[in-house]
Amino acid sequence: MEFNTKIKEELEGRIKGLEDLIAEKGIGSKQLNKAKKVQRDGNIALFLGGLITAAGIAFWAMNRNSDD
Repeated sequence: MEFNTKIKEELEGRIKGLEDLIAEKGIGSKQLNKAKKVQRDGNIALFLGGLITAAGIAFWAMNRNSDD
């Protein structure tokens, strides 16, 4: 039983390595890397935009209350 488990783990490791190699060097890998970069940059822009908006609303709310 333990022997079968070891074989299964070894095969899964080799398959994962092969999938990683194909993802890194295979057809379309450059486009995939570009898409990942665009997605990352978009997420960063959305996060920073939300952070700036929240800070602006907080600043506006504090100044609005201090005028009264």
